[in-house]
Amino acid sequence: MAWVEQGRSAHLTWHPHKLDTVASYVVDTIRLRYPDLDVPYHSRNRHFEAGGVDRWRKLARRYELDADPHERARVAIDLVIPSVLLDAGAGADWKFFDRPTEHTHVRSEGLGVASLRLFETGALSAFASHPLRCDALALQTMTAQRLATAFQMTADNPLVGLDGRCALLRALGEVVAATPAVFGECGRLGNLYDYLRAHAHDNRISAAFILDTLLRALGPVWPGRATLQGVSLGDCWRHPAPADGWVPFHKLTQWLTYSLLEPLEQSGLQIEGLDALTGLPEYRNGGLLLDLGLLVPRDADFSVKTWKVDDEAIVEWRAVTVIALDRIAEAVRAQLGLSAAEFPLARVLEGGTWAAGRRIAAERRPGGGPPLTLVSDGTVF
Repeated sequence: MAWVEQGRSAHLTWHPHKLDTVASYVVDTIRLRYPDLDVPYHSRNRHFEAGGVDRWRKLARRYELDADPHERARVAIDLVIPSVLLDAGAGADWKFFDRPTEHTHVRSEGLGVASLRLFETGALSAFASHPLRCDALALQTMTAQRLATAFQMTADNPLVGLDGRCALLRALGEVVAATPAVFGECGRLGNLYDYLRAHAHDNRISAAFILDTLLRALGPVWPGRATLQGVSLGDCWRHPAPADGWVPFHKLTQWLTYSLLEPLEQSGLQIEGLDALTGLPEYRNGGLLLDLGLLVPRDADFSVKTWKVDDEAIVEWRAVTVIALDRIAEAVRAQLGLSAAEFPLARVLEGGTWAAGRRIAAERRPGGGPPLTLVSDGTVF
């Protein structure tokens, strides 16, 4: 961020006088979506509620999960982890028709609903008698064709990064099977709940510990990219600004951490230190900065070029997004008259910057796509 603020960037310029304008746009978006300011956490769970239908709640009731809050938390984790891993940009041409509700959804909502429908069929369980599970064996044997069918992918309904998503699920199965300390001897994702509960103190656990656990346990899942001392770094990229040359994001792992907060809290655990997590450096939050002029490209062709995730300009854009979100959050709280404790970053994102990024995109471009073109393998954006 300092690199850009000091004018050293060859790609981007920072315009702080636009900060209040961006914050006002976010506040307006929050009030439109949540007039009472009762904003939930930014979470995959919001996508399960697409179209005003709480599909997770219906699923939990159908299987009487509320009778056992611990098993309810395990099942929620079984659902959320693969769903988050499948939540990378779907592309502007893909859509999902949800037959039980007769609603059609696109982008993240569509991916969320599709993943929930895949889960409830028992496709991720190794036990036919217990469909609401996610087990290593079922993940390891997932095929691209099965995933394509579940996500209604056809030549006329293309889904970006299908092979990458399928490879990610299979890699998840291998990692779960190889990590019994966290996922149990049977290799069930939901056993993560028992691991976290065992490490809680007086029913309290920090968001940083959850993130640390996920980074360590699921680190080998991510495709082989850059490595350091033999460790694959995942969503971590090179840039000349930091002294060591590395910029870590771990967007999907942080998104997963945010998405586990609700099921963990509903089980009785108290989560501390929410703002130890960063804002998410993805195209909705980052697009908001570009669309409202808080961040301006030096290159007039920035929006029409095709970028890769490891391009220096993209690493820089994402890094600035992380810091910008903290500053926007402060300005948003000031305009709302709320403290950080009352309105943590997880609520600012949901209310919020992500929704504002989508809103401004819809105002600026047909189809509401991001203000730049990114090539993604389905595991970053």
